[in-house]
Amino acid sequence: MADREVDFLLIGGGVAAASCARTLREEGAEGSVLVVAREPDPPYNRPPLSKEYLAGELPREEAFELPPDWYAENGVELMTRTSVMKLDSEERVAKLSTREEVSFGKALVATGANVRRLRVDGGDLEGIHYLRSFGNSDAIRAEASEAERVVLVGGSYIGCEVAATLTALGRRCAILMQEDVTLERQFGPRVGRFFQGVLEEHGIEVHGGDELERYEGSNGRVERVVTKGGLSIDCGLVVVGAGVAPDLMLARGAGLEIGDGGGVRCSARLETSVSGVYAAGDVAEYDSPLHGGPARIEHWDVAKEQGRTAGLNMAGGEAPHETVPYFWSDFSDWTSLSYVGVGSAAGAPAIRGSLDDGQFSAWGLAEDGRVVSCLAVGRDDDIDEAKRLIKERAKPDPAALADDGTDLAAL
Repeated sequence: MADREVDFLLIGGGVAAASCARTLREEGAEGSVLVVAREPDPPYNRPPLSKEYLAGELPREEAFELPPDWYAENGVELMTRTSVMKLDSEERVAKLSTREEVSFGKALVATGANVRRLRVDGGDLEGIHYLRSFGNSDAIRAEASEAERVVLVGGSYIGCEVAATLTALGRRCAILMQEDVTLERQFGPRVGRFFQGVLEEHGIEVHGGDELERYEGSNGRVERVVTKGGLSIDCGLVVVGAGVAPDLMLARGAGLEIGDGGGVRCSARLETSVSGVYAAGDVAEYDSPLHGGPARIEHWDVAKEQGRTAGLNMAGGEAPHETVPYFWSDFSDWTSLSYVGVGSAAGAPAIRGSLDDGQFSAWGLAEDGRVVSCLAVGRDDDIDEAKRLIKERAKPDPAALADDGTDLAAL
């Protein structure tokens, strides 16, 4: 016998679970709701960890997805510092780290992702950090104040954002990455060079086309990174941004089907292979009407929207998840980007505007000519039009798309 019973069990302390809880109440679901979160804080947005919060400009509470009082005021129980250790999807019982057993009617699996850790010599030295939580951000800020130079390993968002934030705080920063230019894997070399140019203009060293071989140090603390190409960079602090992997341990143990893309296999409604059990966020791999097949997307805004879709359907709805994935990033106050996309482009993007002026949009087209993505810098209106074109599966003329004189609304 379980110790108690809830109608809705939401597993995970991120924005997906918070969004799902809010949607359940907004949709009139009157059953009991339990959110189980392993972190000490209520669900919060992670982008500020590498930007405003890291810079000391944003109080912790302002990163919370919902006000702390919202949960009690709306009859939602929030258990922090607690994990679901085992999920029995057949018996509908969850065993918590508190040793309490909870039976449930419907469940959301939103266990998020774990950072990918680099296994290299010297990895146990102090001063090497990964960024995923408030505590990580606090430690990086504290130690950066004493470091003459900070090395960022990885040329994607975490590396670029943290480098920009710490540079704006007066630290010397260097980026080491496998890519030839920053953000090349996301947007291609031409657009990547624009962002790298912005970083270099503000004094950030960028070392591309190389790979970390080992860390070196003394007295138990890191003092330099050494690359496979023979480069040695002295430093007092290292921040690694090597990506994340979905946390599937609980889902696998519960017997949920795992998709080819490495996520929990879901329908378009975000329901897993077990009826009444849903998934959202980094772990969800769903049948996307917009992608035209299975899709798994890692980003906080996507997690929030998927949490909403799951909440709608857990409350009795029949809503497919049809939101165009969106995210944004900024590098201090130097530049920012917005992006929407539902797949990989074939070939180089169509550029609208001027990279030299820092006012442009880069449009990705599939092999059949469909608009599948758009990155915008200083042109937010283009993002709105891109969402429309993606939803309509439009196939505009690439030359017209790149012509700044063309009215996008007419395409």
